[in-house]
Amino acid sequence: MAPQFDRELRELLRAAGCAMVRQGKGSHEIWHSPITGRNFAVPIGIPSRHTANAILRQAGLPKAF
Repeated sequence: MAPQFDRELRELLRAAGCAMVRQGKGSHEIWHSPITGRNFAVPIGIPSRHTANAILRQAGLPKAF
Protein backbone atom coordinates (compact mmCIF):
# COMPACT_ATOMS: atom_id res chain seq x y z
CA MET A 1 0.00 0.00 0.00
CA ALA A 2 1.28 3.48 -0.86
CA PRO A 3 2.17 5.79 2.02
CA GLN A 4 -0.42 8.37 3.02
CA PHE A 5 0.84 11.82 3.91
CA ASP A 6 -2.44 13.44 5.01
CA ARG A 7 -2.25 12.75 8.76
CA GLU A 8 1.30 14.06 9.16
CA LEU A 9 0.55 16.99 6.85
CA ARG A 10 -2.45 18.05 8.95
CA GLU A 11 -0.30 17.89 12.11
CA LEU A 12 2.29 20.18 10.49
CA LEU A 13 -0.42 22.59 9.38
CA ARG A 14 -1.98 22.76 12.85
CA ALA A 15 1.44 23.29 14.46
CA ALA A 16 1.97 26.29 12.14
CA GLY A 17 -1.36 27.82 13.17
CA CYS A 18 -3.37 26.80 10.12
CA ALA A 19 -7.00 25.86 10.69
CA MET A 20 -9.63 23.97 8.78
CA VAL A 21 -12.30 26.39 7.56
CA ARG A 22 -14.86 24.01 6.08
CA GLN A 23 -15.44 20.80 4.19
CA GLY A 24 -14.85 21.30 0.47
CA LYS A 25 -16.31 19.53 -2.54
CA GLY A 26 -15.73 15.81 -2.77
CA SER A 27 -12.91 14.58 -0.59
CA HIS A 28 -11.26 17.93 0.13
CA GLU A 29 -11.06 20.26 3.11
CA ILE A 30 -10.51 24.01 2.90
CA TRP A 31 -7.82 25.32 5.26
CA HIS A 32 -6.63 28.84 6.09
CA SER A 33 -3.01 29.86 6.61
CA PRO A 34 -2.26 32.82 8.90
CA ILE A 35 1.20 33.03 7.29
CA THR A 36 -0.05 33.73 3.77
CA GLY A 37 -3.57 34.87 4.68
CA ARG A 38 -5.02 32.57 2.02
CA ASN A 39 -7.27 29.53 1.87
CA PHE A 40 -6.11 26.31 0.22
CA ALA A 41 -7.51 22.83 -0.43
CA VAL A 42 -6.24 19.72 1.33
CA PRO A 43 -7.39 16.39 -0.13
CA ILE A 44 -8.17 13.41 2.06
CA GLY A 45 -5.71 10.58 1.39
CA ILE A 46 -2.57 12.10 -0.13
CA PRO A 47 -0.48 9.35 -1.78
CA SER A 48 2.18 11.68 -3.25
CA ARG A 49 4.90 13.51 -1.34
CA HIS A 50 4.96 16.07 -4.15
CA THR A 51 1.33 16.94 -3.50
CA ALA A 52 1.97 17.15 0.26
CA ASN A 53 4.93 19.50 -0.29
CA ALA A 54 2.89 21.65 -2.70
CA ILE A 55 0.22 22.07 -0.03
CA LEU A 56 2.87 23.09 2.50
CA ARG A 57 4.18 25.66 0.00
CA GLN A 58 0.65 27.08 -0.40
CA ALA A 59 0.49 27.42 3.39
CA GLY A 60 3.82 29.29 3.44
CA LEU A 61 5.74 26.43 5.05
CA PRO A 62 8.96 24.70 3.93
CA LYS A 63 9.06 21.22 2.39
CA ALA A 64 8.82 18.37 4.90
CA PHE A 65 8.45 15.23 2.77
